[in-house]
Formats: sequence, C-alpha cells, structure tokens
Amino acid sequence: MLIQKGMNVPVPAPVVRVELGWGTGPGVPDADASALLLVGGKVRSDADFVFYNQPVDASGAVRHEGKTQAADGVTDVLTVDLGRVDRAVETVVLAASADGGSFGQVPGLHVRVVDTASGAEIARFESADATVETAFVLGELYRRQGAWKFRAVGQGYESGLAGLATDFGISVNDEPPASPAAVAPPMPMAPPPVPPMPAAPPAAPPPPVSLSKITLTKQAPAVSLTKQGGTSGAMRVNLNWQLAQAPSAGGGSAGGWMRKLAKAGSAGVAPPPTDLDLCALWELNNGSKGIVQAVGGNFGNLHQVPYIHLDGDDRTGALATGENLTINLDHAAEFRRILIFVIIYQGAGSFAGLHATVTLQPQYGAPIDFSLDEHNAPSRVCALALITNQNGELVVQRESRYLPPQAGVSMQQAADFAYGWGLQWHPARK
Repeated sequence: MLIQKGMNVPVPAPVVRVELGWGTGPGVPDADASALLLVGGKVRSDADFVFYNQPVDASGAVRHEGKTQAADGVTDVLTVDLGRVDRAVETVVLAASADGGSFGQVPGLHVRVVDTASGAEIARFESADATVETAFVLGELYRRQGAWKFRAVGQGYESGLAGLATDFGISVNDEPPASPAAVAPPMPMAPPPVPPMPAAPPAAPPPPVSLSKITLTKQAPAVSLTKQGGTSGAMRVNLNWQLAQAPSAGGGSAGGWMRKLAKAGSAGVAPPPTDLDLCALWELNNGSKGIVQAVGGNFGNLHQVPYIHLDGDDRTGALATGENLTINLDHAAEFRRILIFVIIYQGAGSFAGLHATVTLQPQYGAPIDFSLDEHNAPSRVCALALITNQNGELVVQRESRYLPPQAGVSMQQAADFAYGWGLQWHPARK
C-alpha cells in the first residue's frame, strides 16, 4: 500500500520486516538503515539505538539484519517484533544515513513495512524530495491506543547519522583522540597534607556509541580485531549476493567431487539459481584443524571445537540475511588461523555480475566489509579473509584471492592447497 508523507496506516502484524531500499549506479553513495526506540521523544540510553555497530536493542525486539544487493538496487533490513518492544517505548524511528554523499544523489529511496509471516506489504513510502541531507527519517512505528501504526515521515538531517542520533539523545564520540600537549615538569613542592579517605567514586558512564565502519581495500587490507575491541562475544560473517537465475558459460556443476542433485540445461528443466556457499578452514593452537561448510553437513559448533558455526545454507541468494558464519571470540586465544572463503556451488562460472559482499560484524567493535566485484579470473572459489593470531592479537587480512581451477581438485581442496592447511579430503555433497 503506497502512502504519502504524513499519512499513517494500522500495522496488524505482530512481527514486521522493515526494508529501506534505494537504487544503485555511478556516483550513488552507500546508505545504512537504523532504528531508535523512543520514550517521550528521546532514547532511554544508547542501548535504544540499533544500527550496523549495534545490531540489536537490549530487549531483542529490534534487529538490524543487513543488506541485500540486486541488479536494481540495495535493501537494508530491520526486523521489529512489536510484541517484544518494551511497553514504555512509544515510537520506533526508522532512519537511513548516507555514506560518501547526500540523499539527493540516491535514487529510489523508499521504505516498506512487510508482515514477516505472510509476506504481505503493509505500507510503502517513497521519498522524492531529498537534497543535501545525509541522514533521513523515512518513517516510524508508533503506539496509539494499544495498537501499532506506521507513519511516513520524510525528514532529513544535514549532519549525518551523528546528528540524527544526537538529536534523539544518543551520546556519540567518533573524534580521534587529541595529541597530548607538551607539559613542563612541575616545580618541586612540599608534600601536601594527607587528605581524608575519599568516598567511593560514582560508576563510570558507558562509553559513547561509535559510528565508525571499516572497509578493507587493496590499499588498507588489514585490521586488528584486538585494537578495535572485538576480542569477545560472537562475530558474524555475512555473505550476500545478487540473485542470478541463468548460469554463465562454463558454470553450473561443482564437479564429480560434489555433484549437483539436479542437472541444469536439461530439456524442460529451468537452470538452477546461483548458489554460493560460505566456508571456513580453521586451525587451533593445539594443532587440530578442519572445515565448516554446508557440503557434507559440517555446520560446526559455536560452543565446542571449532567454535565456529554456519547458520544455514541459502541455495538461491533470496534470503535477506544471505549466508552467515558465527565465530565465538570468547575462544580467540585458542585460534591459530581461520580462512573464510566462498565457493560457487552451482549456477555461475565466475563471480562476475554477482555483486557479492562480505561483512564481518564483531559483537564489540566496528563492522568490517568489502566487496568481491574485483573479479579477475574465471574462478569459482575465492578466499575472502584470513584471520590470524599474531602473538595474542587477532588480525583480519582481506584476501579477495580468486583461485584458478585445477583438474581433479575440488574447490575446497584448492583453498586448502593455496594456504597449506593439509587436510585429508573425501567425496561429499549436500
């Protein structure tokens, strides 16, 4: 249901999916979805701010699910479980911030509210009057007489995500630390009298919210998780790609080592959709090693060795959340190295045109992202990132290394051989 600015509609669904979308093209800046839970027009604390660096609020009712990229645009998704929103919360603001430009450069900016159970669209608002704004409130979910409604807002800020967040009561501090000024040594003085025992100091306030993001490039390919504060909790590794229904030349089968269940190109049978698989080779300091992948059902375990878990197998690219690995950083000291890589299981002969993107989201620390659009070989296996333990410091190295096919060698073996893992391989399939 298309609505205009200022209009509101009832929201009958208990759980909704909020899709903030926009078009792509040359010179179009990236954008990010966010949500703020308000009481009396302000957040109660920084925990009421949901965005890429803090993907869920304290109640678990509002979640930032991440982006999906397709040929015609990008969608960044929030999920709101209205039944779990604290009763004190009156409004959930739904906003977007532009990264590297203004919303006047962003075509097709819109927000959709969808019933997650049925998939039915409850409301859609298309914003067409943005100019120099770098943050935009597209809409809000609000309570009215015990029921939820959605209102189209369309209000912008020229001060970006920091300005928007500050306006609603978030404490933001992304300024670099100041260089210490030179201080002359103090003149010697007589020792002061011993003061009385001071009272216990008040509890320190929580640190301000960090809005920083990290993008790994060829020029800046590595980052320390330890220095970014990402040394505990769970780190989600997300892979997303564009839907592609027709296989490109030379693509399709994963080979005899892991043969497809359905054959593409047969008479009367539609070709399979593009299926990418997120995988991880792991090695611990005690010498144990292995692989986490959908092939063979090796989904891993988050709380036991290998402390890595593959959430599921997205065989089409249609899921908004893509494929996700979760790494338990509470066991960071036990890791020696982790190679995160992706294979094209079926449907394409290379990564060309798939617009695959990778995001590493530590529970504590800034998100780390990069794209795989710099494909330079007809390869169906790409090493994404190598995480190594360097004297107790976890370092993420962007690899983006496309491994050429080798006769008689599976894609998983190609990753093993390229990085010297030394595993024993056996035939397997989904």
